[in-house]
Amino acid sequence: MIAFRQLALQRGTQPLIENADLTLHDRTKAGVVGANGSGKSSLFKLLLGELTPEHGTVELSGGQRIAHMAQEVAALDRPLVEYVLDGHAELRATEHALAEAQASGESHREAELHGEIEALEGYTARPRAEQMLIGLGFTQDDLYRPLSDFSGGWRMRVSLAQTLFMPSDLMLLDEPTNHLDLDALLWLEQWLARYPGTLLLISHDRDFLDAVCDHIVHFEQRQLMLYRGNYSRFEHTRAERQARAQAEAAKQQARREEIERFVARFRAQANKARQAQSRLKMLERMETIAVAHADSPFHFTLPSADKTSSPLLVLDDATLGYGQTPLLEHVSVSILPGQRIGLLGANGAGKSTLIKALTAQQPLLEGKRVPGDNLAIGYFAQHQLEHLDVRSTPFVHIQRLSPTASEQAIRNFLGGFGFHGNDVFDSVGKFSGGEKARLALALIAWQKPNLLLLDEPTNHLDLEMREALTQALAGFEGAVIIVSHDRHLLRASVDEFWHVVDGGVTAFDGDLDDYRAWLKARLEGERRDARQEKAERHVAAEAPKGDRKASRRAAAELREKLRPLKRERDKIERDMSQAQAELERLEAALADENLYQDSARKEELTDLLGRQGDTQSRLETLEQRWLEAEEAIEEREAALMQDA
Repeated sequence: MIAFRQLALQRGTQPLIENADLTLHDRTKAGVVGANGSGKSSLFKLLLGELTPEHGTVELSGGQRIAHMAQEVAALDRPLVEYVLDGHAELRATEHALAEAQASGESHREAELHGEIEALEGYTARPRAEQMLIGLGFTQDDLYRPLSDFSGGWRMRVSLAQTLFMPSDLMLLDEPTNHLDLDALLWLEQWLARYPGTLLLISHDRDFLDAVCDHIVHFEQRQLMLYRGNYSRFEHTRAERQARAQAEAAKQQARREEIERFVARFRAQANKARQAQSRLKMLERMETIAVAHADSPFHFTLPSADKTSSPLLVLDDATLGYGQTPLLEHVSVSILPGQRIGLLGANGAGKSTLIKALTAQQPLLEGKRVPGDNLAIGYFAQHQLEHLDVRSTPFVHIQRLSPTASEQAIRNFLGGFGFHGNDVFDSVGKFSGGEKARLALALIAWQKPNLLLLDEPTNHLDLEMREALTQALAGFEGAVIIVSHDRHLLRASVDEFWHVVDGGVTAFDGDLDDYRAWLKARLEGERRDARQEKAERHVAAEAPKGDRKASRRAAAELREKLRPLKRERDKIERDMSQAQAELERLEAALADENLYQDSARKEELTDLLGRQGDTQSRLETLEQRWLEAEEAIEEREAALMQDA
């Protein structure tokens, strides 16, 4: 259990928390949200003993093992897997003691230490560490390369893997998704949902908070407010409380009407494609979400260019890459006015390369780029913040674009992005990452593009600014192409997906839930192929030299012996997919607020809750059976290789 009693904390002379009380029980998974600078990271430092409160107490139940992710990782020569294994300090110490016992010939001590390693699950530690790294986006060839071979963002993924690998009762994660692509984020989401301890998670990704958390801790007016449920439930509860207080009634109604206009316009345009329907549902949900954010300091629009072309931009049989090395080939795409496209694909697949080619910043190796006569591009790059003039001010940045604009017009415009009063004359060099990102977006909006190309625009934005960007994109009338791991932004902003995979760009027929299923199936297929290839290589290596026919026959016999086990495993996978789909349908039905308010539907509610519990139980049983089936296949493969 974690308890804060009459807690007060300040940074310098600025109070962050005043006389706050909060209790979190074991196995709670709590998202920690609030404005940037409100004290979220300081709360973690309190729990780690790195800060002491001004007054009040911090209580932790005894013996808690805390895992916390390092914010920087040095460029060490240590191989990735070894660095992850180092997270289990007790296992490493026991392995060291075993090596010493073996060197000194202490057979009795050696036997004891083997037992201790088994109790620590040490003999499965290496494959588990490898699977964590692969889940977070590394390839099999990366696993034993040194940390120094990788950039800072990739080293942070290794740090995350080490944190997850640590035995812990309490895990503290501060923005763990910042350096992840969507594929790795989905893997992490599933891992954390199964984590058996207490989790405190700082994140600005609402879908991630929804999937992982069962409570929300909100920093509000120097207090810690605890809400039961995920982030969406928190928004709804907070909106109800604000509406009852009537403090922001006029502003709430204006924001609601604005979203209703987005919905009405899009409903007339939406085709029958599944993703278009998904976006329509998301826009309808935003009517309620907007109320919860009515007191946000950010509210802006994205005006579109007065003129447009059709098509806006075409790539014709293009080859994209660097130097003479192609990354994407035979890319033929046409972007029309009003299209709203999300790019899917693993990190390194070529999403950013495609966007750079669309902007003409990256020359094509082959093919043609044909811009429309009235094309006006607004481009937000992953490293956009580095191109700001740190010696200048937000006001001067805008003034350089429009020297004749009035001071009041510039001030009014920047106010929507959170730059109020004399903030517009502050030096950009003093800004946080979030403030710089807001300014970069403001510069794009000021130029009135008709094609927005956004490459991870939310990385440095807090939840309020993300919601303001989502609402602004909903009202933008130009074309949009987005790369983002923020699924809420994608669902509300795009009507179709392009899939950047296997060296090409194809239309993806489905929504984000379909992509999750595709990704899971592909990953499982790759794991099966890797195990099969490893087993067959072993059989071939054990065969007499030159006896290729015998080697092929032995490999065929190996496949035949494994086939019944694999059929059973595949059947369980199909049953799991059906159970998951049924659970999602039940949860969608239970999300209907009228179900809880209408007394005549009490029997329906009871039935749905019962079916939800049964389905969840069945899914957990199937997952356990699937793990057992996988272990049986691995054991049989190992036994067959030993017999070969």
